[in-house]
Amino acid sequence: MLENLILFAVMLTVGYISGTIIEKRHFRKIREREEAMVDLPVIMLKKPLHEAQIRESRLVNGSVVVSIDYFKKFTAALMNFFGGRVATYETLIDRARREAILRMKEDAGDAAEIINVRIETSSISKNASQNIGAVEVLAYGTAIYR
Repeated sequence: MLENLILFAVMLTVGYISGTIIEKRHFRKIREREEAMVDLPVIMLKKPLHEAQIRESRLVNGSVVVSIDYFKKFTAALMNFFGGRVATYETLIDRARREAILRMKEDAGDAAEIINVRIETSSISKNASQNIGAVEVLAYGTAIYR
């Protein structure tokens, strides 16, 4: 019994430390890439910002799957039991959405803007107890080339 409790504590600690390090590193890389791509507007409007001559338009997309670490699963289970906001999943969703948008921008290449942007989010890898194992985010839109 004591061995199981120690194993649980070790897994929880390892999950927290490794998950925090990986998440912070990913957020830092996301911020750097966002700064580099700040000049490419991404809008949800169906019409371009400027009605200038459009040379080409094409569908672009970015997709990402981010898994949930052991600590987030444990914290979310506690929040589901007691109720309330599940902040550990909020950072996961934020990270996944920002990464998907960045990948969509990278797919657009030298586009002037990306219009009619949509973002789809889904949970995958649900097990028998309905715990989420990973989150998939797909961002897509129409790239406008001038």
